[in-house]
Amino acid sequence: MKLDVKKMPKLGFGLMRLPETDGKIDIERVKGMIDSYMNAGFNYFDTAYVYHGGNSERVIKEALLGRYPRESFTVATKLPAWSLKTEDDREKVFNEQLERTGLDYFDYYLLHSLEDGSNYDVYEKLDCFNWCMKKKEEGKIRHFGFSFHGTPALLEKVLDLHPEVEFVQIQLNYADWDNQVVNSGKLYEILLRRNIPMIIMEPVKGGTLANLSPDLDEIFKTARPDKSTASWAMRFCGSFEGIGTILSGMSNEEQVADNLSTFTNFEPLTDSDKEAISKVLEKMLAAKLIGCTSCRYCVNGCPQNIQIPDIFGAVNTLRKFPGDNRPRFFYGSLTGHSGKASDCIECGQCEGVCPQHLNIIELLKEAAEKLEK
Repeated sequence: MKLDVKKMPKLGFGLMRLPETDGKIDIERVKGMIDSYMNAGFNYFDTAYVYHGGNSERVIKEALLGRYPRESFTVATKLPAWSLKTEDDREKVFNEQLERTGLDYFDYYLLHSLEDGSNYDVYEKLDCFNWCMKKKEEGKIRHFGFSFHGTPALLEKVLDLHPEVEFVQIQLNYADWDNQVVNSGKLYEILLRRNIPMIIMEPVKGGTLANLSPDLDEIFKTARPDKSTASWAMRFCGSFEGIGTILSGMSNEEQVADNLSTFTNFEPLTDSDKEAISKVLEKMLAAKLIGCTSCRYCVNGCPQNIQIPDIFGAVNTLRKFPGDNRPRFFYGSLTGHSGKASDCIECGQCEGVCPQHLNIIELLKEAAEKLEK
């Protein structure tokens, strides 16, 4: 059955940044957040093999399965290239995902973080595209696609080679539309031209577009006093055609409520709204912030246990507010139980898995210079 974006929920619940208590997912809070989301008429849940150290997929079994009829919700999860060494590993990971979630099938199954180089090469080498189609024939997958962090040229190549792909998940937000690394606008235009449904990730750029500096926030507040800063980013994505679901990694009840307010009786951007976003973007780009989305892929394999996204968050705050001492206080607390930026041994593991293709080693040197004095 062809995927119809008009029948997909506009808001998707990303299970990547769930609330935690004592280092563990707070499942009771998550249940409440899911109930609010489901009761509002939405039902798309996005997880992955690696989110929350594998515990994100278990949330499906604990918070959804048994509490709601299976046909009332849809689940998307992903096959990670970095966990595959042989063709047998495909089946091993997939079966583990079924066991974790308690499901008999996945509504959406993706090759995770397809990009130029190693990840894409692994998926082709291990024949993952054909394997996924066989899973679809078996009824274990309803719809097949991939999440993408590569170049426009690679996207065109993959789609030419694999017309069986039903949808593509891309990073799209107003800050990355013309970003020459992320290429949100170009990727969107390729998929729209080919009439391939899109799932949107990072609509608020890892929280960056929900927490603007006061001068930028004031532009939005002046234009629409009743709208949250995050809602502007969500409405930006929701105003494009060809988009099925926009994912939000909701971490607390307030974010759920705000997103439900935005997507219930959704209101596309007006011309004056677009002008306000242009003003914000013009000022924002002048600040030259680190484009980290806090996916934390870099952290898991770091031999020095450096909490890179948290450190970059502190650096970005200093870039915007050079006289603010709070980032240094935060950094001191953070590195009390983890590695410092100056502990980097330049092994390059982090740069090899970064979807944003950041020059992490050099940025950590900047962080050490700014935060360790």
